Amino acid sequence: MNQDRLCGVLLHVTSLPSLGGVGDFGPAAYEFIDFLVSAKQRLWQVLPLGPTGYGSSPYSGLSAFAGNPVLLSLERLVGDGLLAPALLESVPGPGGPADFGTAWECKMPLIYDAASNFLDRASEIQRAEFLKYCEQNISWLPDYAMFNVLRRRFGYRSWNEWPEEFALRNQQTLSQTMNECSRELAMEQAVQYLFHQQWTALREYANEHDVRILGDVAIFVSYDSADVWTNPEIFELDEQRRMIRVSGVPPDYFSASGQRWGNPLYRWDILRERGFDWWVARMRRALALHDLVRLDHFRGFEAYWSIAAEEDTAMHGHWVKAPGNDLFQRLRELLGDLPFVAEDLGLITPEVEDLRERFAMPGMRILQFGFGERGSHVYLPHNYVPNTVVYTGTHDNNTTLGWWRDTATPIEKANIESYLGPVTGEADVVGAMMRTAARSVANICIFPMQDILCLGSEGRMNTPAAGHGNWTWRYSSNQLRPEIAATLARLMEMTDRDGYVPAKDAIAGLPD
Repeated sequence: MNQDRLCGVLLHVTSLPSLGGVGDFGPAAYEFIDFLVSAKQRLWQVLPLGPTGYGSSPYSGLSAFAGNPVLLSLERLVGDGLLAPALLESVPGPGGPADFGTAWECKMPLIYDAASNFLDRASEIQRAEFLKYCEQNISWLPDYAMFNVLRRRFGYRSWNEWPEEFALRNQQTLSQTMNECSRELAMEQAVQYLFHQQWTALREYANEHDVRILGDVAIFVSYDSADVWTNPEIFELDEQRRMIRVSGVPPDYFSASGQRWGNPLYRWDILRERGFDWWVARMRRALALHDLVRLDHFRGFEAYWSIAAEEDTAMHGHWVKAPGNDLFQRLRELLGDLPFVAEDLGLITPEVEDLRERFAMPGMRILQFGFGERGSHVYLPHNYVPNTVVYTGTHDNNTTLGWWRDTATPIEKANIESYLGPVTGEADVVGAMMRTAARSVANICIFPMQDILCLGSEGRMNTPAAGHGNWTWRYSSNQLRPEIAATLARLMEMTDRDGYVPAKDAIAGLPD
């Protein structure tokens, strides 16, 4: 009856209070899952887990397939005998904002030491498991390892700035490099295997406690990525592998010049001829890492905004149809059911809605968006259908309290009181928004961790288009208080999101 009503928490792994500068797969992650269980939350939504480039944005990754090595737990590497305990004494503690520069400087040498120790000390069983992992991921792992080794050799410059024979993947040059750097390449693959081990163990712990992982896949990939370097033929590049056209969104209410994201666009014609092989591999990988997957910028699978690479803004782009129907049909043929969530925010046309509904994907509704003019009321619960994921806010929004304090207009505040009831204090807004989301007919409800902790703008995760200061928020372990979990658990019980299924005889015994 109510087993399909779920609730969960949006918290990226880097926001955990772990050693080493950023959150990771260590003890704090397991403690967070225990908190979810006590709060009767059955979903944990994370942002993309791939290795990040400049700015440390999880949506600007160096690979669509690899895992971010800084998410590895040093404590677990010590527990596995791959690092000496004394090495952790100089590692930064779990307090303060995420510091990706510090994490890279202090953690990565230790992680590579652990990978080297694994290669030297692995038992026969461990070595066999490692070789099996490498074989299962042969479609991307060797190329990613080579990309990382060369990136380091050439001072972390973008691959298109490497010497031509490397940038254009001269096979004789790459074969020679493979022989010269065999140890480095093996270590890169071992790092990814350790990522696989730690993430798999964490996900299994979550699943054993009835918590599922909701992951995230960005529709586009970065130009400076192993994906573009390895597969230039599926992107809109010229003969010198420079971008011809790039991604973005057109001018709108939020930006008079639109947004020029700058990712290379796909050659969908080539991908279709190849049976969408790269996308099949990508989504197979995503489903191997997560239980459900959110598809970022879903509308781009129906039509995408195409901008000439030489343009400085998104103003002069145009819409180009995408083969979303053929792609998802192919994915369903090869992968079975598609446990996808469509991020259908922004300019959504009937064609986008039809595509989402054709494949039974739930769309997203953000409560913060619902209190403006009448057209915004699509985000209010009386307009929901069950196949919906409702959020109080997302990683791209201010926290609910920060929005109320700093952003909400007088009209929005008046509309909130009309819809939710009188607001007697700032904290009342957060509680009322969470209760409203939980009471809705949406099958899935997600709260950002910052709203659960009733944080203001200091807890904001990302401000789109801001040049710095994003992705750094972390909570402290003393904020996971039992009374917060108890309050959430009661809300889950009263809104039938706790997974309780009454026995048939109990239902039969209810009064008419």
